[in-house]
Amino acid sequence: MTLRHFTPAAPLFVVLAASALLTGLALTGCAATASPHSTPATQNSAPPHPHVNVPTPAPPLWVGTSATANTATLTVYAAPGGTATSTLSNPQPSGAPLTLLVAANNGAWLQVKLAQRPNGSTGWVKADAVTLHSLAYSLRASTEQNTLSLYKNSMLVKTFTVATGTGGTPTPHGDFYLTELLAPTNTGYGPYAFGLSAYSEVLSSFGGGPGQIGLHGTNDAASIGRAVSHGCIRLANPDITELAKLLPLGTPISIS
Repeated sequence: MTLRHFTPAAPLFVVLAASALLTGLALTGCAATASPHSTPATQNSAPPHPHVNVPTPAPPLWVGTSATANTATLTVYAAPGGTATSTLSNPQPSGAPLTLLVAANNGAWLQVKLAQRPNGSTGWVKADAVTLHSLAYSLRASTEQNTLSLYKNSMLVKTFTVATGTGGTPTPHGDFYLTELLAPTNTGYGPYAFGLSAYSEVLSSFGGGPGQIGLHGTNDAASIGRAVSHGCIRLANPDITELAKLLPLGTPISIS
């Protein structure tokens, strides 16, 4: 379950670039010049040219904002202008860029979700110390149904069958985000593994790591659809490969 001993992936950290495509409708008015033999139209012989209202396309419905550190270290504060509580390294020990999920924007300060115990921890960082990116994708996992649903702009795109934690080592519930993308050296984790900001609420350590929850592939295809893991969410290898090529760091994931 721990991701500490994984090696970083090749540069697969995708910054989602958002663009709005606006379709313009050009209305052309055709005016004819009367010939010498033509009869001028009377004032009321033709209705006035109707006015056409062209609807303005709706802007993209972003589901969140990520904050990637733009300095070698990022200081976290208890409150805007308050006491410093921790200093985070950028990049992370895995080699992934330090990316957090924004919970609130206070102008010069941002409240961010943190990948640490207890689950759900937040802190404040200076807005000028990070670069913001809009997020269109989100994930929702169900430990009861053993499913993982992918949404884009809050619209369901696809649902995957997954494996989740057992009764003794359950997958923690809550709102989290993707912290890093790695290429595991252990084939048991499949070709790719996302680290989550969630930690096991039962295991304080696992396999030499801190008990961080992962979203990864597996070499045990028969486990998919069952509650068999130590808390991680397992996908079939083609499914995790699909998500690894699509999702940027900071993508929110809700587990229930």
